[in-house]
Amino acid sequence: MKIICAPDSFKESLSAVEAANAMAAGIRSMMPDATIDCCPVGDGGEGTLAALQAAIGGQTINSRVHGMLGGGIDVPIGQFNNGNFAYIETAIAIGPKSSPDRKRDVMASSTFGVGELLVDASSIAPDRIMVGIGGSATNDGGCGMAQAIGVRFFDTAGTLISEPLSGAQLQKVARIDIDNRSPVIEKQNIVVLCDVTNPFAGPQGAAYIYAPQKGASPDQVKQLDDGLKHLARVVQKDLGIDLSAMPSAGAAGGLGGGLAAFADAKLTSGIDTILGAVNFDSRVQDADLCLTGEGRMDAQSMSGKACMGVAAAAARAGIPTIALVGTAGSGADQCLEAGIRDYVVIGEGLPMDESIERARELLLRAAANVVTQYLQNP
Repeated sequence: MKIICAPDSFKESLSAVEAANAMAAGIRSMMPDATIDCCPVGDGGEGTLAALQAAIGGQTINSRVHGMLGGGIDVPIGQFNNGNFAYIETAIAIGPKSSPDRKRDVMASSTFGVGELLVDASSIAPDRIMVGIGGSATNDGGCGMAQAIGVRFFDTAGTLISEPLSGAQLQKVARIDIDNRSPVIEKQNIVVLCDVTNPFAGPQGAAYIYAPQKGASPDQVKQLDDGLKHLARVVQKDLGIDLSAMPSAGAAGGLGGGLAAFADAKLTSGIDTILGAVNFDSRVQDADLCLTGEGRMDAQSMSGKACMGVAAAAARAGIPTIALVGTAGSGADQCLEAGIRDYVVIGEGLPMDESIERARELLLRAAANVVTQYLQNP
C-alpha cells in the first residue's frame, strides 16, 4: 500500500516538513511495510521554501537585504532544478518574525527588501522566479519593492521620493516612472504565489481585512486603504494597469498588485504552483490514499488553501484524501463537498494551547488511526 503525506504547516506548532514526518511515523507504527511518500507542501506562505527543499531537493543562497523597518537581514533564496527556477519566501524578509526584536509597525514597514531579493534571484535563476507572498507584515502596495528594482516615484512637487516607501506615505505619490527599471527584471518570468484572492483596496481589500492583524488601529486601516486607492489611481494613470479589478492584488498588503504592476509578474494560485513544482500529479498516481493537513480548516480553506489544492489534485487521479487538522471552524463541512473525503481534528476536545504543544504526538496518533480505519473500510 502506498500513502502520500502532503500537509501544509500547522501554524505555531509544526512546519509542513515536521507534519509530513509525523504522519509517516504514525503510518509506520501500524503499517511497517507501507510505501510512504513524504511530500510537504505550501501555498506561498511561511515554510513553503522548506517544504520545497524537502520535497524536491535544491539549495539556498543567502542574500543580504533591507529589513521591513530598515537595517540588514540575511534571507535565503532557493535554487531548484539546477537553476531552472528560484524561490523567494517574502515572509522571511518582511514577515512578523523578520525583525530581530519582533517589532511591528505596519505604517512604517516597507517591501524594499523584496525588490532586492528579486534582483539577487535573477543572478541564480535567470529565467524564472517564484515569489511566495503569504505572511507579510507590510501594507505598502509593493512600492518599496518597486523602488529596489529601479521604479521611480515622484511627489506633487516633482521631487523623487528616495526613502523606501511605506504604507503611511502612499498619498505622497503623484507620478510613477518605470523607465529605469533594472534590465534583469525586464527579462524575468516572475510568478507570484497567492493564498488569498482579496482586491487591492476597499472593504475586502488588503488594509481592511489584514492590516488589523498587523497591528493597525481603525484610523490607520482607513489611512492605509485611502493610500492604496490613491496608488491605484496613479498606477492607472501612468501605467495603464487597473489594480482595482485584479484578483489577489490585495495579497500581502498589496504586494501582489505591486508585483503585477511594477515587475510584470503573474499572480497565480500558490498551492497549484507548488504542486506542479514538486511533481505531485505523477507522485500521487499510484497511491492508495493521500493524507493532507493544516492548522485550521474552515470556509476560507475553499479559497486556494493547501488542503483543498492537494485534495483536488489527488481526486483527478482517483485517490481519496483525508485531512488531519488542528481545528475545524465554520464551513469546514463545505470541504467535504469539494473533494476532501473526511477530516479529523487531531486534538478534539483539548484546549488550544495543549493541542499546539502536543501537535506532533496528536498528528502521529491521528495518522495511525486513519490508516487503520481506512484498511477496514477503504
